[in-house]
Amino acid sequence: MAPMSKLSSEQWRVKLVGACRLMDRTLNVHPKIHCFESGTTALTMVVQGETIVIGNVGDSRAVLGKRLSDGSVVAEQLTTDLKPNLPRELERIKRHKGRVFALCDEPGVARIWLPDSDMPGLAMARALGDFCLKDYGLSSVPQVCVRRLAVEDQFIVLATDGIWDVLSNDQVVAIVSSTSPKEKAAKALVDAAVRAWKVRYGSWRTDDCSAVCYFIKNKLTPTTSSTKQEHGLLQIEALGESSLQAISVDVHTR
Repeated sequence: MAPMSKLSSEQWRVKLVGACRLMDRTLNVHPKIHCFESGTTALTMVVQGETIVIGNVGDSRAVLGKRLSDGSVVAEQLTTDLKPNLPRELERIKRHKGRVFALCDEPGVARIWLPDSDMPGLAMARALGDFCLKDYGLSSVPQVCVRRLAVEDQFIVLATDGIWDVLSNDQVVAIVSSTSPKEKAAKALVDAAVRAWKVRYGSWRTDDCSAVCYFIKNKLTPTTSSTKQEHGLLQIEALGESSLQAISVDVHTR
């Protein structure tokens, strides 16, 4: 996440799509990474002046925290969780002969399956890797959204589904906005998600919990046409287990 040369929204879309396709091809030929039945989501955010461009592959999520006139901070979801049962995703998968259904013990979790085999059961419609499904509707093309920052925007949280499966958007925004100092916000968020997993499922199950908290020290005015941004990485912290990552980034916008 860094300031880039001035590009149009369409130019950024093309670049993000190209980057994800290149990464997918690189994974496919990497001799030491097995990606035939494994893969990853990808959530990318570019900041260009007062504009953010987000590319989303899979079911990670970006959520904005914005402060209202009464001082409260509310959540606005910026991305769509690209699940296999979304109409557009489902249509593409079926067109390529893939199958989508949920298991009896997980009726609310739609998964992608091969045409003639009940495998692998991937619970997202787009991913890098997972090449066993690439001929059957799984896509590596990111969904790209563009948003202009506003004076009320405080921070953006980018996190994997291990966060969102157990915490609501509002809960996440409340945790981040109430954590001080803010460089500990991402760790506080991951810790809260891990606790929620243990309460719900005990110690036998925890999904990947990774989070980035991107803070905006906003000095924007509604009439501002351009901004200068200073980016500082305050903290990167890995929590013991490789699946638990917390990063906080502080950004000054003026």
